[in-house]
Amino acid sequence: MSARPVVGISLGDVSGIGPEVTVAALARPAVRRALVPVVFGDGPTLERFPTLARWARTTPDALARPEGPTVCVVSQLAEKDRQPGRPTRRGGQAQYAYVQAAIAAARAGHVDALCTAPVSKEQISRAGIPFMGHTEVLAEAFGREVLMLMDGPRVRVALATNHVPLVEVSRLLTVERLVAQLQLLSRGIAPLVKAEGRAPRLGVLSFNPHAGEGGLLGREEVDVITPAIRRARRLRVDAHGPLAADGLFARVKDFPYDAVLAMYHDQGLIPAKALDFERTVNVTLGLPVPRTSPDHGTAYGLAGKGEASCVPMMEALLKAARLAAR
Repeated sequence: MSARPVVGISLGDVSGIGPEVTVAALARPAVRRALVPVVFGDGPTLERFPTLARWARTTPDALARPEGPTVCVVSQLAEKDRQPGRPTRRGGQAQYAYVQAAIAAARAGHVDALCTAPVSKEQISRAGIPFMGHTEVLAEAFGREVLMLMDGPRVRVALATNHVPLVEVSRLLTVERLVAQLQLLSRGIAPLVKAEGRAPRLGVLSFNPHAGEGGLLGREEVDVITPAIRRARRLRVDAHGPLAADGLFARVKDFPYDAVLAMYHDQGLIPAKALDFERTVNVTLGLPVPRTSPDHGTAYGLAGKGEASCVPMMEALLKAARLAAR
């Protein structure tokens, strides 16, 4: 058995940039040294890349823990269903199947970590598969409460709510939910930060502008967020807030928190991506195996042109390997 962690990689939408950035990232010496890759994807798509020609080939049913780089062929898409920039319903079905095959390999102990290339929620849904995102699928597959963390070099931002309409966010914010998430965030980032014998210091964002102005601009801070912070602190979570997002993210040069819990998707992801798009990695906290992903989408407009940067995928792969090694 290799001393390097085995990382299962789902190829994402083959009509997007997933295949090309995955192969390019796997060619980097730092990535080759760090992990043993198992790529779950489409046979004809992967055959286009000479880099993979010498790799072992298998199928999900025959997969065992690999000794070296491996391609696990999950689909055999027709040419019309694997054209760069032209997604199809069959491609939507296939990209979901890659994720499920990688999850099954993790559950069986064949891989130590997961790294997922970008998928299209729209195309998977068009194929008739209810799908809101990797995070939700992983939570259901492993039966765990999870937390999405954007782990960047300057800020780490977790999300209290993920892929939900803004109109529903307030209803989903409860004291019990926020307390559990703060506990999970504190435990989950401990391996990622140098806390020097202390609990990670967490900032908690407000929901309303100006942290609600004492209830003048909304009651979520008064009724939910502040009570959750107080309860979490009683449970020895070093949480602080509610904090207005506009002021907090202006302090990146002396950022005072090891991680921040944002109340909704764009509140957290906009500053995380704006501050360092290429090196910010999506990490799912709470799973029995590490899972990472680059922080970008399928980028159909760039697919097949050789213009997409592989740096985000490389960072996601290296993060998966580091977390698995720990």
